[in-house]
Amino acid sequence: MVRMDITPYVEGLRRDLLAAAEAAGPEARDTAERLSYALDPAARLALMEAVSQAAAEITAELPAGSVEVRLAGRDLDFRVEVPPAAATVDAEPGDPEDEGSLARITLRIPESVKTRAEEYAARSGASLNTWLVNLVRNATREGGINVDIDLSSVPFLGGPTPGTQGRGPRRMTGWA
Repeated sequence: MVRMDITPYVEGLRRDLLAAAEAAGPEARDTAERLSYALDPAARLALMEAVSQAAAEITAELPAGSVEVRLAGRDLDFRVEVPPAAATVDAEPGDPEDEGSLARITLRIPESVKTRAEEYAARSGASLNTWLVNLVRNATREGGINVDIDLSSVPFLGGPTPGTQGRGPRRMTGWA
C-alpha cells in the first residue's frame, strides 16, 4: 500500500487563494485566509473524489485486478490488487519467459534513484536486479497498460493558475 499526503495540495490551494485576494487589499486577504481554513475539509474531499475517479478509470482499463483509494486519517492509501495468475514471478529455468539466455546491460541512474529502487525492491522481497527485470517485463509485455495521468489541469492539484500557461508537475505514471 502506498500512502499519499494531500496536505501540500490543500496548502497550495490556500496559498493560491491568498495570492489572488492580495490584490484586493488587506481586508480581502484576511477574509480569504479565514475562508481557506473553512474550505480545508471540502478541498480534501474534492481531492479524494478526483483521485478515486482516476483509480476507477485505471481499474476499468486493467485486464484484471483493481486500484483502490482509501482515506487513512488525513492521507490517502492506494492499494493495487493483481490476481495471482497475473502476478509476476522471477523467471526460473524453463520459464516460458526465459528465452534461454541472459543479456547484460549497464544502467546509469542517479544514486538517489538507485537508493529508492533498492528500498522498493526490499519492500517487495526481491533483489534490485529481479525487481528491475520485473519492471521491464511488465512494461514490455503484450497487453500491458501504461498509466500516465496529468493532474495539472485540476487547479487544487498544483496546476497552472489562471493567466499562466504550461503543464504543472503533478503526474501519476506507471505500468499496470
